[in-house]
Amino acid sequence: MSDSGPCLHAGSCSSDVAKSWFAVFTVPRHEKRVETHLGLREIENFLPLCQKQRQWKDGSKGLLQLPLFSNYIFVRIDREGRVPVLRVPGVISIVGFGQQPLPVADSYIHCLREGLRQGKIEPYPYHLKEGTRVRIRSGVMAGMEGVLIRRKNSFRVVLALEMIMKSVMVEVEMEDIEPIGLISSASAPELAASA
Repeated sequence: MSDSGPCLHAGSCSSDVAKSWFAVFTVPRHEKRVETHLGLREIENFLPLCQKQRQWKDGSKGLLQLPLFSNYIFVRIDREGRVPVLRVPGVISIVGFGQQPLPVADSYIHCLREGLRQGKIEPYPYHLKEGTRVRIRSGVMAGMEGVLIRRKNSFRVVLALEMIMKSVMVEVEMEDIEPIGLISSASAPELAASA
């Protein structure tokens, strides 16, 4: 974890006030590599890691340091810092709405750091429910937003084409989508019915 305090090097303190934390979405299982590349570029970052007990096929056990949030690392940058972050190998995007990155509160990062330091934070699966508005993160439909529904044993996202008042349904893997909010459960069947 790169935690170099408020200033990375001489002369950066004057612009420190304009810096904010942002979540960066990475290629799967590349969080530690991205952390290394960010450190080499002197970009302040925070990769929350938790310890997990693992048992291998041969029966041996060991403790692994795994990312608390798979596919995510945090960076503290100003406006001009976005392009260098996006050029880091393994970085897909900075989390936000459209082209506008969304800052993460300093207090949230502080709580994560303290909770991990005290051993009071552990991963918990995020269960997406039917009716959740989601964004597709990868594949040909990356960036599209819709409503999550379940059909038999698989998940699908209903994408509304409002311009022509039609909908389509796309089969997705859970790791390829992220939540963006909730809609009422009453409107989910309506969208599904129009597909």
